Amino acid sequence: MSTRTEASRWPALLVLCAGSLMIILDGSVVAIALPTIRDDLGFSATGLAWVVNAYLVAFGGLLLLAGRLGDLLGRRRVFLAGIALFTLASLACAVATGPAQLVTARFLQGAGGALSLAVSLGMIVALFPEPAERARAIAVYSFTGAAGASLGMLAGGVLTSLAGWPAIFLVNLPIGLAILLGAVRWTPAGHGLGLRAGLDVLGAALATAGLMAAVLAIVGTGEHGWLSTRTLGSALLAAVLLVGFAVRQRAATTPLLPPRVLRTPDLVAANAVQFLMIAAFFGFQFLLALELQTVLGLDAAATGLAFLPTPVIIAAVSLGLAGRLIARFGARAVLLAGLGLAVVAFLLLVRLPADGRYLADVLPAVLVFGIAGGLSLPAVTTLAMAGAAPTDAGLASGLVNTTQQIGGALGLAGLATLAATRTDARLGAGWSEVTALAAGYRAAFAVAAVLVTAALLLAVGTLRRRPRPAGPAEAGEENSTMRHAVAPVA
Repeated sequence: MSTRTEASRWPALLVLCAGSLMIILDGSVVAIALPTIRDDLGFSATGLAWVVNAYLVAFGGLLLLAGRLGDLLGRRRVFLAGIALFTLASLACAVATGPAQLVTARFLQGAGGALSLAVSLGMIVALFPEPAERARAIAVYSFTGAAGASLGMLAGGVLTSLAGWPAIFLVNLPIGLAILLGAVRWTPAGHGLGLRAGLDVLGAALATAGLMAAVLAIVGTGEHGWLSTRTLGSALLAAVLLVGFAVRQRAATTPLLPPRVLRTPDLVAANAVQFLMIAAFFGFQFLLALELQTVLGLDAAATGLAFLPTPVIIAAVSLGLAGRLIARFGARAVLLAGLGLAVVAFLLLVRLPADGRYLADVLPAVLVFGIAGGLSLPAVTTLAMAGAAPTDAGLASGLVNTTQQIGGALGLAGLATLAATRTDARLGAGWSEVTALAAGYRAAFAVAAVLVTAALLLAVGTLRRRPRPAGPAEAGEENSTMRHAVAPVA
């Protein structure tokens, strides 16, 4: 690693985290502003969902392809293209005068977000080859993702109230420009493997279309139901396309997802654990926010404040503790501890009564969940990226993000449907609305606890124990070797 890269890698990490934070904040900020957007632009009740869905379809569908493009074209080049596209699309969102323009701009935002986020972890792996420093760097990066959604709820409410909904998009312009300048200044340039190394165009088309169809099926369940013709048709199309992609990968000379990547045990196991974990975690914020308002009677501002302890604790744990614990005890042990605490948090919510109080019944779960997220999120990311070869780091990064998006979308849709079904059954049995809603949410949190328990058992059974990381003196000897053995690929 060059002297310049050595000196600039922590500023480069902050640039990558800022890019991640801008993109993740945007999702929750937009959710808060949806009612105002509907009134100003004349969206129909069904059309309004596409302000969110258009973004998710592009984002979830392009992550895998974007990660591979980073390996081939250079990760910094793809990151810059993604931030630039996201920033310009944000301007297009702000000046939209009708539903069609806003939905199109949101699709472009999703594409830009996929390009930038898909390569960020690969860039971090290249910047921090030493295990201890890499663990701390990933902990910092994981915090931005874990806390971004909670902070977005507060930011969205303030911006929309003070300056109107276009402000939530316009604020991305100076931030995006600063990130572009910082990336050019501090992230190392690189040329990647080159397109001559091979891009499986047919495989890329099948994977992208299949993932988009899968996301489309998931996000449409809330409007059309799980057994509707549209949902089942989208799911069938996704299955056909993804099976075609799998067949293509076995025959392609230069596959988009090389079989060697899927033969990396910890990478596959960590992604499977992450899928179950994120499926439950996404439901925590969404369903608990609804319960705080519909059952406990908090308003929107109070609900945002009620979640504030979570990002604060995640910050304290992931930034100040998780990296050190991973360096000392290993990512597997830290992940198991975090998942165990997450089970406790969900079980605390399972007992939340209809007449519950925030301090006595909600805050303990929020605090435990903050610790659980601060430990488990950086640990599972560290495990997923540790198994990737340097030339596949962009692809591994895209795979990690794809798992997060698909798992989160599927988990949230499933848990929300379960809560609604249980609520309807209780209403039909003559329960009051509040007690029926509380019963529905308790059922969803119980299933979330089962999902996290399954993730914990899967982690115990599949993730390998590793020798305890070397101490400072030993690490110093190893680091000099690793600097020559692992060249950064930007």
